[in-house]
Amino acid sequence: MMFLALRYLVVVLKIVIMARVEAFFDTVIFKNAGRAMLLGIMLTVLVQSSSITTSLVVPLAGAGILTLTQIFPYTLGANIGTTITAILAALSLGVEVAVAVAFAHLLFNILGICLVWPIGAIRRIPMILAQALAEVAASHRWLAIVYVLTAFYIIPFTVILVLG
Repeated sequence: MMFLALRYLVVVLKIVIMARVEAFFDTVIFKNAGRAMLLGIMLTVLVQSSSITTSLVVPLAGAGILTLTQIFPYTLGANIGTTITAILAALSLGVEVAVAVAFAHLLFNILGICLVWPIGAIRRIPMILAQALAEVAASHRWLAIVYVLTAFYIIPFTVILVLG
């Protein structure tokens, strides 16, 4: 009886808490694209890692709390935020070329967003591709492993061997 009561208590609390968390994310944090993008920038500047910032939303997406449409501007903001880290590093060096490259990186990301974001048809392309890749990875997990190995190990290693 005790285990049954605990089990149902956990189920009920999960339902109540998830509903409140989901409402909080929808109405406050990810209310609109601008707010999500600003959050992505601020969090990435604070932790100085777009990988960490982006990884924070993966479980929220997996739980169904956030949608791909909400996460996309957040990720774009994380890309801008990571350039701030490069700018800080370049400024600490005091080398003019390093500062120029860091600002070029920032401008590249901002101009990319300015080109992609305003046009809905273009803005949907990365989301459609991400959705398609997610469906393939969910149905064929071995293919996801092959993709990661190829993209992050085999291709870079081959390029190093050929060019190096």
